[in-house]
Amino acid sequence: MTLVQLRHLIALADQASFSKAALAAHVSQPALSRSIRALEDELSLPLVDRIGRRVELTVHGRDALERARQIVFDADELRARGQRIKAHGAGTLRIGMGSGPGAMLMTALLQKVCADHGRLRLEITRSGTELLVQSLRAKALDGLVVDARSLKPAPDLRAEFVHEMRGAFMVRRGHPLARRRGTLGFDALRAHPIASTPLSDEVARLLVERYGPQAHPQSCVTLRCDELSSLIELARTTDAVLLAVRAAAPDLAELKLAPPLDATARFGLVTLARRTESPALDLVRRLMQQRLHD
Repeated sequence: MTLVQLRHLIALADQASFSKAALAAHVSQPALSRSIRALEDELSLPLVDRIGRRVELTVHGRDALERARQIVFDADELRARGQRIKAHGAGTLRIGMGSGPGAMLMTALLQKVCADHGRLRLEITRSGTELLVQSLRAKALDGLVVDARSLKPAPDLRAEFVHEMRGAFMVRRGHPLARRRGTLGFDALRAHPIASTPLSDEVARLLVERYGPQAHPQSCVTLRCDELSSLIELARTTDAVLLAVRAAAPDLAELKLAPPLDATARFGLVTLARRTESPALDLVRRLMQQRLHD
C-alpha cells in the first residue's frame, strides 16, 4: 500500500468517475484503474462499485476512504513541518481576519512584519467567518482571527480565545445624541441610521432581550458592511450610530443606554486541528495579547 494509491482512492471518491479522477490525479485512466485494483487486492476487500460510468464506494471503500484521508493529511503535514523547520522562519504566513479583529490588528501586523521580519511574506484575507473557515479547511490560510460568537464549533477546528472586548453604540463627538444628558432609550437611536458589521445570532438575541423586537439587527441596522474600518469612518463624518467593539473606535463618543448594552465580542485564533502550524503564528498571538483588550 502506498500514499499514491491512497491519493488515487481519494480522487476517485471525490470525482465519482475513473476518467475525471485520472485527470485530477494527472495519470492515465488505465494506470488509475490498476492502482485501485492493486489496493483492493492488498486489502482483500472490494472498495468501489462500477455503475455504468459512475463509481460508488462500497461500505469497505467508505471506511478505507476515511482512513486514507487521515493518512494522507498526516503525511502532508509531516512534510510541511520539515519544510517549515528548514526555512527557519522564512516563507509565507496566510492569515484570515474577521471585521473586528482586522480593524484592530491588520495595520499593526503589517507594520510588524515590515519592520522585523523581512524574510517573511504576509498575506491577509478579510472576509466573513464562514468563508474564512472554508479557506482554512482548504489549507489556503494558516489561521484565522475571528469573533468566537460567529464560529460554529467543529472537531477539525482548534480555537484559542484570547479576550472578551466590550461592545457599544458610538457616535461622533458633537452628534445630537452625544449632547443629550442622561441615559438614552433605544427609540432615540432609531431616529438615526444604525451601522454595524454582520452580527451573530447571540448578539441579536441579547439586543432583543435588552430593548425589545425593534432592536433585532434585521429591523434596526440600516447600514451593514463587512469592513468595520469603513463603518468607523462613516460614524466620524455623519450622524450614523455605530454598534461595534468599543476599543475599535476610541475617538468616538459612547452612548449610555438604559438598560446598558453589556455585550462583548470574544476574539481568538482558530487553526486546523492536527495541522502543523506556521511558526509565524506566534507573532499573531503576541499581537493579539497586546492589542485585543479594552
